[in-house]
Amino acid sequence: MNPPDWREAAYRDAYEGEIRGLQRRLEADRSCTVEDLEGTLKNLYIMEGADWGGRGEVQNTVLAAAIAAYETVIGGLRSAGS
Repeated sequence: MNPPDWREAAYRDAYEGEIRGLQRRLEADRSCTVEDLEGTLKNLYIMEGADWGGRGEVQNTVLAAAIAAYETVIGGLRSAGS
């Protein structure tokens, strides 16, 4: 059995943390809308494409996890009709 790749562990930790944070935000701030989350996601996409300085593998992994978490939460809200 191979040890887990550090990227997988970092991605999983960042993804799960972002999901928890988004859930807390939605519970605490009833005025938070899907459009608000989509605005943040749009900015995350911009950050992803603006890597002229070289973020490095760790930050790229964390950013990819954040994007995936936002996409997951937004998709869940859209399918729930929110």
